[in-house]
Amino acid sequence: MSATGYTPVELGQDCDVTLIPSGQKMTLLAGEQVLITQALGGTFTVQTEGGHLVRISSEDARALGLDNEPVGEEASPSGPFELERVIEQLKTVFDPEIPINVVDLGLIYACDAHLLADGSHRVEIKMSMTAPGCGMGDVLKDDACARVQTVPGVSEVDVVLVWDPPWDQSRMTDAARLELGLY
Repeated sequence: MSATGYTPVELGQDCDVTLIPSGQKMTLLAGEQVLITQALGGTFTVQTEGGHLVRISSEDARALGLDNEPVGEEASPSGPFELERVIEQLKTVFDPEIPINVVDLGLIYACDAHLLADGSHRVEIKMSMTAPGCGMGDVLKDDACARVQTVPGVSEVDVVLVWDPPWDQSRMTDAARLELGLY
């Protein structure tokens, strides 16, 4: 996908959005002008005419005149389970305000897999947000769950939001800090 950057885009259809950072739902109407500020992980962060930042899901990409591009692996009924594939899927989940994935941002506190009796795996993830009041927690939690569910051998996913210890910049990878100019 080639995002139009900060060029105004007129919405071609009504679309449901999530207000950032509160997580509140609202609807943008066809004809409204928006600016795409981030297009990562199959979702879009746009600035509305009123100055609000909102997240548009991949399902509403057509409202922006873009194609709905698949993100990460397509679901596969077979194949060996590998925890590394879970981590790779988590790297396709992006904070809507910061152009860094949740793994490199240091929001994934734990990721464990447990073998089930049927040979499949239950993946348990402990995930945090950059701020306790962030309303996007459930949105990113749902994204993580959906992406991990596509990994071969995964039959159950449990993502829990945790706040202890509190997130801070020291949890970020060196690459993420470099990307954000924090060195």
